Amino acid sequence: MSDITPPVPRTEDEPARPGRIARLRQSDLWYDFTHSPVAMVSGALVLILVLSAVFAPLIAPFDPFNPASLNLMNGFSAPMEPNAFTGDTFVMGTDDQGRDVLSTILYGMRISLFVGFAAVGLAMLLGITLGLVAGYVGGRTETIIMRIADIQLTFPAILVAMLIFGIAKGITPVQYRDQMAIWVLILAIGLSDWVQFARVVRGATMVERSKEYVQAAQLIGRSGPAIMLRHILPNVLSPVLVIATISLALAIIAEATLSFLGVGAPPTQPSLGTLIRIGQGFLFSGEWWILFFPAVTLLVLALSVNLLGDWLRDALNPRLK
Repeated sequence: MSDITPPVPRTEDEPARPGRIARLRQSDLWYDFTHSPVAMVSGALVLILVLSAVFAPLIAPFDPFNPASLNLMNGFSAPMEPNAFTGDTFVMGTDDQGRDVLSTILYGMRISLFVGFAAVGLAMLLGITLGLVAGYVGGRTETIIMRIADIQLTFPAILVAMLIFGIAKGITPVQYRDQMAIWVLILAIGLSDWVQFARVVRGATMVERSKEYVQAAQLIGRSGPAIMLRHILPNVLSPVLVIATISLALAIIAEATLSFLGVGAPPTQPSLGTLIRIGQGFLFSGEWWILFFPAVTLLVLALSVNLLGDWLRDALNPRLK
């Protein structure tokens, strides 16, 4: 007589597993988000600004970089006041070339967000890779990587970015400098911001490599890169996501700083920093709106992303539960 018990068939009354959206709404992270007014407001602002930038060609009243749509007679139009020559009214006024400030902000925000996301992505890729290698391999490899990181930390990030930008732009052919300016800017900010990712990932990797699941993977013959990517990396991503959110705000500010100093986005592809630099020249002549509205947009964007990163850091911290 067999002792094997046949499997119990599933009954029709057994509830189905909840989907991903249902599991998300039942998670502690969603609960913390919906019970934090600061997180909800900052998240809504970030979503609105990002969607406005993505759909700028559909939302913007004008294409500010199409010379055929510009009218120099509309230059220096005050917000919500009809122009004395053409009678046109602009919500946020116009600049010296007759470009609608609202449209330039929407298009400029696309450049700022693109540079911010791409620079953070590059910094994450480089920092996570070097952090995993340093934490898992150890020895001389770890010493070399961490000493390079320590040396870079002794210099302000904006100076490192300016140095990298200057070197990369210097080796770029003159005829391609304006076309490659955005990519050079991404490279400069990304290479100046990888250290914090590497230090955090290296510390978390040193903790994870001594655990049983890593030792079991080593016993069955898994290679080092496979262990780092398949086993250790998923367990060190929580602090990386927090740093990435906060670094996004810093990358946007760094891009605006470089563009304001004239070493960032070119005038043909202006970002928020370039618009602020242009508006600064007209501040004391009475055309305050050319500087004011791009500066407020940059402030709201950076502050919202920063507050969202602060909430995410607290929500993923088990010590605060």
